[in-house]
Amino acid sequence: MKVTINDVAKYAGVSIKTVSRVTNNEPSVKQATVDKVNEAIKALNYQPNLAARNLAGTKSYAIGFIYDNPNAYYIIDMQNGILAACKDKGYELVIHPCNAKSETICDELTALVKYSRLAGLVLTPPLSEDPKVLKALTEIDANYVRIIAGEKDNDQNGLTILVNDKFGAVEITQHLIDLGHKHIAFLSGDLHHESTKERLLGFKQALTINGLKLNENYIIEGKYSFESGVDGANKLIKLKHRPTAIVACNDEIAAGALFAARLAGLDIPADLSIVGFEDSPFSRQTWPKLTTVHQPNAEIAQVATKLLIAKRREQDAIYSKTFTPEPIIRDSSAIPMSRPKIG
Repeated sequence: MKVTINDVAKYAGVSIKTVSRVTNNEPSVKQATVDKVNEAIKALNYQPNLAARNLAGTKSYAIGFIYDNPNAYYIIDMQNGILAACKDKGYELVIHPCNAKSETICDELTALVKYSRLAGLVLTPPLSEDPKVLKALTEIDANYVRIIAGEKDNDQNGLTILVNDKFGAVEITQHLIDLGHKHIAFLSGDLHHESTKERLLGFKQALTINGLKLNENYIIEGKYSFESGVDGANKLIKLKHRPTAIVACNDEIAAGALFAARLAGLDIPADLSIVGFEDSPFSRQTWPKLTTVHQPNAEIAQVATKLLIAKRREQDAIYSKTFTPEPIIRDSSAIPMSRPKIG
């Protein structure tokens, strides 16, 4: 027979309400009681029914992960980080992909919060950066934590995880400059993502710091996809004076650029250095392996979720945290050779 909360209470010699408070991680229970209840749960192999708990109680125990991002590795890392925090705190995860550009996105998310009885939302770019979305969620008193690119948060009304993309971009561009590169291109991601703007800003800042002139022909707009990297690199390779190095806005773009360069007969990194951003599996699956910027997406998501749950329980919590991505030097970047003319 299935073990019930009554069985756990009887085994531990406490009330059903006490067992409930322990499984809900409420802070006011004495540690000795927590240990006793957890020992009973382990001995009886009790599995709390989170769905039933949501329906029966006044509180919700489900966290929503809301995203609009084509990068599967990014989504998987975020999902794993949120799941780890949910499992640790006794919550379930509701995953909701959506179209951030939809005219009905605000209605869609407010309906999700109401009808799924979500305890809170983890918002990733570009949704976490959309004032209309944030206003709509605030109006229904929804709890949320935003993961955004930047060095500071201008909105002090909610939880925020900041990722200092600009710093990472400065550092990875500086790496290429230190190798001797002076003709460096930038393959952009989606421009409605703040991370794209921050990474481009960091790229330009590194050039300025080192007294290098920006070549506007070397800035190629694109999307966060492999295909975008292929298209962007092909445009750069066909230039009369092609660059000696490329900074890609993420590893997927960088992998696409590397693929295009190899098809064009270029040796990486002897003829062209290519670096990425995020340190996704793409960076380790290419040949050569990509020099990139490490961004701990799973950890970022886990910390974001823990802050969200802590705030909801009115526990003392840091309401913002900053992550600083750092370069990882691998095999796709090297000292530049002479730059040949094409065409």
